[in-house]
This record gives sequence, C-alpha cells and structure tokens, in this order.
Amino acid sequence: MLLILLLLSASLLTAEDWPQWRGRDRLGVWTESGILDRFPPGGPERVWSTPIANGYAGPAVADGRVFVTDYRSTRNREGIERVLCLDEETGELLWEKEWDVDYAGLAYALGPRATPTVDADRVYVLGATGDLFCLRVADGSEVWHRNYRSDFSAELPTWGFVGHPLVDGNRLIALVGGSPDAKAVAFDKFTGEEVWRALDATSEPGYDPPVIFEAGGVRQLIIWHPTAVASLDPESGAVYWEQPFKIQAGLTVATPVLSEHGLLVSAFYNGSRMYRLLEDRPEAELVWKGASNSEIETDGLHSLVTTPVVDGDYIYGIGSYGLLRCLDARTGERVWETLDLTTENERWASGQIVRHENRYFINNDRGELVIARFTPEGYEEIDRATLMRPTNPLRRRRALGAVHWTHPAYANRHMIIRNDEEIVRFSLER
Repeated sequence: MLLILLLLSASLLTAEDWPQWRGRDRLGVWTESGILDRFPPGGPERVWSTPIANGYAGPAVADGRVFVTDYRSTRNREGIERVLCLDEETGELLWEKEWDVDYAGLAYALGPRATPTVDADRVYVLGATGDLFCLRVADGSEVWHRNYRSDFSAELPTWGFVGHPLVDGNRLIALVGGSPDAKAVAFDKFTGEEVWRALDATSEPGYDPPVIFEAGGVRQLIIWHPTAVASLDPESGAVYWEQPFKIQAGLTVATPVLSEHGLLVSAFYNGSRMYRLLEDRPEAELVWKGASNSEIETDGLHSLVTTPVVDGDYIYGIGSYGLLRCLDARTGERVWETLDLTTENERWASGQIVRHENRYFINNDRGELVIARFTPEGYEEIDRATLMRPTNPLRRRRALGAVHWTHPAYANRHMIIRNDEEIVRFSLER
C-alpha cells in the first residue's frame, strides 16, 4: 500500500520541458512541482557534464533531448558554429551539425546568442551571423536553411543576430532586419518559404525576441526595435500600432513583459516605458516613462541582459550597474534598490530571473544560482550556490575576470546551464 501511495504521489508531480527562450510562451515562469526549498550542503547535485565550446546561447529541452549551440575559432575570426543534441538524462551526444562562419565585424565574437526553438520533430537554430536552420530533431538532418544577409540583404548588427525565432501555428517568426521592409519575417515553418515581411529596415533590427500576447480582442505580435514598439498581426504581418521609442546603440535586449498594468519595455540607456493595451481594439497608449537617457544618472530601471518581472503592482529588475530595483508598476517610481543580488556595482552586472511559485530563481553573472523573494518591502535571499565558472571575457573590470550571461533551462525538476567549457545538468528536485 505504501508503494502504491508513493507511486501515486509521484505521478501527481508536474514536470515540463523548456523548448525555447524563457520557456513556455517565453514568460520566464517555471511551474513544476517537487522543487527544493533550499540547496543541499555543497550546492545542487551535478547529474552530468558534457564538454562544449564558446557561446552565449542557452539550451532548450524537449522530449528527452537538450539542444545548444557553440562556436570554435579556426583562423582569426573565421570558425565553425555547431548545434549539439544531447540526451537529457545522460548528457551523451546524440548528433551535431556544424557550419562555417566569419565573425568579421562582430563584437563579442564568442559564439551564437539565440536559444534553439523546438517544435515537435523540428528544431530551429539561429547563428550569430544570420544562418537560420530547420533541422530534424531525430538526427539533425537539414530540412531548410536561410541566411539573413544573403537572402534578405540584412546588415550584420553590432552584436550579431539574436532575436530568438518564434513558432506560431505554421509560421516561424524571425527578427531579420532585411530590405526592403523585412525587419520582421514570417517563414513557413515546414519549407522556409517567406509568408510575410513587415517593418522597414531604415533602422537596425535590435536584438529583442518576438513575443505574442492577447490584448484588444486579438493576438498581437510584439516587435520592439530601436525606433519603436510595434504590434503586428502574427498571421499577416499587418501593423496594428507603433509607439515611438528611440533606443541608443540599438540595444533592445530585455524581453517585453505584459501584465495587468500594461506592456513593459526596459532599455540600458533609455530606461523603461509602460504602455496600456486597450481592451476593445488593438491600440496602445503610453502610461509612463522614465526621465533618464543616461546609463549613470538613472531614475527607474535601465535593463540590458535582465528581463524584468512584474509581480502584482511592482516591477523587479536589474539595471545599469547591477542594482536590483523595485518600481511601482502604476507610476514607474522607484521603491527600493539593493546590490545584494549581483554584489558588483559594475556596468552590465546582471542575472536571469525566473519565477517559481512565490519566489525567484536567479542565475547572476558570477555563475551563482540564487533563490530569493521580492516584495515591496525589500529583497529576501533564501539561498545561494556557485554553479558555473564565468568564462565570457569582458573588457571592463570584474572581480572574477569574466562574466556568465547565459540563460539556463529549467526542465523536469533540473536546471541545465552552460559556459564556454561545459554544459551541466543540476538536480533541483526536492
């Protein structure tokens, strides 16, 4: 009887994959049960480790497989990008596919940036110089391939092509930055043929991933690019609305967040803005905006690597120089700030924030995983463990000599994370 009860209890535990950037629906929310409350002595258990080369791209996890990209230099800035498929339980390499690249003109030329997107029996992979592949999950065989620069006359952005491709129905929506009028492009996900293109390319595309939210009685595809926040019909590419927002250096990076207070976007130099999405039609209006266009003299939240979270009436995010800040979501006014999470008052100090129940898991760029709660009263740290050695070199001084900017995958009560040397699976099971 006890065995039956244990088996029944185990079956009630929810488990889930992490098939794309920020998990299901790109919300950065982890809903699994059976997750530990605090770390065991010595930190989470290392289940397996597999060697890997350079890259900023986080892993995706689906149907017992892990997908991740990397890069190794062969001569000067020429090299090879790869996508690896690993067994989720063992870390064993199941297959790999590689292609030649030239990183000339690319800042931080240390590997791909975009998390693979898994959809049924296909995985979509984007390289830093604009190679977009559709591959079969089973063996890595190529279904189709497009290149943003040769096929759409796109120029290489300063920090490479990043916007993680998004599957929507039979379409794969990508931030291409092509001409003419191909800043965003929808492909037939099965064939790679163009379905629609939208938004002129008179400005650079930025780095922000496409996301879809339902508001105003329709599904709205949000493309936040360096001159505006745009809403499109994901089926046709028709523009519903655009709100101007000029971003310095093209740094649209943090993923837009939708809450009951509106659509939040936050930029490193230009601060945050909140847009109300109207209920009766697909339109938007500005609710509030930060007053600062400086990375130093900041009033609200100036995010770069970190996507903020909205919890009730409050926004929590890491901005500018490593400060975790709380803002009132209704007004944008700062409530509190602390350096306790990142510990370094340095440019671009950051962490990836994922919500789990009434707390947050944050891997900061020191390679630490932190469990914490955020409330209007302040920051409450529950536990902290060092998981990865930071290996991404940064020109500006850091205490550890490098940073760790990769977003992990939280899947099946484990965390999978990589640096430029290894990809590791840690158990977070209670």
